[in-house]
Amino acid sequence: MQAEFSVELGRDDDCLEVPWASADGSVRYFNLKAQPELLLEISEAMHNRELGEFLSHVNGPRSGVESAKCDTWLSDELNEEDAVFEAKWKFGSYVDLVFSAELSRLSFEQHERLAKELAMLLRKAPEIAASAEAVVRRCYFHRSGSADNSEPGFCITLYVFGYGDDEHEAKRRWVVAMQLAQNALMQATGGSR
Repeated sequence: MQAEFSVELGRDDDCLEVPWASADGSVRYFNLKAQPELLLEISEAMHNRELGEFLSHVNGPRSGVESAKCDTWLSDELNEEDAVFEAKWKFGSYVDLVFSAELSRLSFEQHERLAKELAMLLRKAPEIAASAEAVVRRCYFHRSGSADNSEPGFCITLYVFGYGDDEHEAKRRWVVAMQLAQNALMQATGGSR
């Protein structure tokens, strides 16, 4: 499995806000660590059992991180980096992760260390037409839900892709890659104890 990490902290790079909500309020942040039953409110997880299982583990009591946002998609638009897989389709996902411990959320070093460790662990996984990238980004933690009272910190966006000659094969490989990513994340954050 191909895996790498990167850091995107530039002024124009994407960042996360926690909590967050869409402009119309139809989708928003749920604290699954504190209220695991809210997993049923996340449409992406309701339509994708494997993503739901990943979120359940990541937000479980033995995990040192928790999810803040996620999505999945299927595409036949592959870019230059995807060419190595010689596939026609890719199934992808991202999950934004934050540390559960509030002080850790403010530490760039801890985020960079986790991103590096995830990439290292995933590179040791068996060869499969799949890839992952852990990207360290800025995250603004809103106190009392107010953007006016925010604390700057960091998050990791974990991208996982599966590749195949058809939609089914791409998703099947993504499922395997997500299981590998879940195991690596649990190992890296102490959740495997």
